[in-house]
Amino acid sequence: MILAALPFPNISPELFSIELGSFTFALRWYALAYIAGFLLGWRLCTWLIGQPRLWAGQAPPASPRQIEDLLTWLVVGVILGGRLGYVAFYQPGYYVANPWEILKVWQGGMSFHGGFLGVVVATAVFGSYHRLSLPGLADLLALAAPIGLFLGRIANFINGELWGRPTTLPWGVIFPGDAAQACAGLVGPCARHPSQLYEALLEGLLLGTVLLILALRRGWLRTPWAITGTFLVGYGLARGIVEFFRQPDLQFVTEANPIGHALHFNGMGLTMGQLLSLPMILTGAALIWWARKGRADAKTAAGPETP
Repeated sequence: MILAALPFPNISPELFSIELGSFTFALRWYALAYIAGFLLGWRLCTWLIGQPRLWAGQAPPASPRQIEDLLTWLVVGVILGGRLGYVAFYQPGYYVANPWEILKVWQGGMSFHGGFLGVVVATAVFGSYHRLSLPGLADLLALAAPIGLFLGRIANFINGELWGRPTTLPWGVIFPGDAAQACAGLVGPCARHPSQLYEALLEGLLLGTVLLILALRRGWLRTPWAITGTFLVGYGLARGIVEFFRQPDLQFVTEANPIGHALHFNGMGLTMGQLLSLPMILTGAALIWWARKGRADAKTAAGPETP
């Protein structure tokens, strides 16, 4: 039996709804998380741009007005990339057979890795068109991203979605709508890891704090790509760890593959989240190496300091 478990908080996924005849407009926590994440991230970027000491006398990568214009591109990139990423990475067969279902984003189905690729494309196109510093833009967005990650995972928890694997730990949560009323040999309701909160803490709060310390206290914005590389490595590691506690994606679960590995061999393998995070870790490590090498080369070219 479950020795201890936390009841799911009685929070409606909808903040409010308005009925206009046969049409109902509802504002959901998940949508609010996106809106707040973009707005807070935008404010953080404009504040960082206004701190000359962080740029060591160099010009910031963009003006506040350009960051405001970039915001629209990022919204489109996140939504399109997130939806198409989910279609391509998680359920391609279903959406090939039902292409019109791709448009129904209100029914759920967004991929962080797809949204990340959408942001990369949007930033690259916008930055190239306006001849802005792509490393500087990337570092700014990397500092802002944990805000959206934190709020988005909190919204996932409120929605009662993307829950974790069964657990007997005292902070396990009994999620509403869980079809498995008994699992892992337990009698009675199934408590699960609140993996959404694990991700909010690791990908949002912890990673965001580390990045801000590096930018504000250690001057890493003066070294292009260093912040971006750290974000990629940090997110990839955090997501990879939490995948051990997340409920497997049902489309990958079979009798021979109960863990839900997207890539597996002889019982060993990676979930889709881990598989997609691996290139992020490798790319991030390469960017950190490149940034440190560039800084070392610059110091060497500058010669010894004059006493």
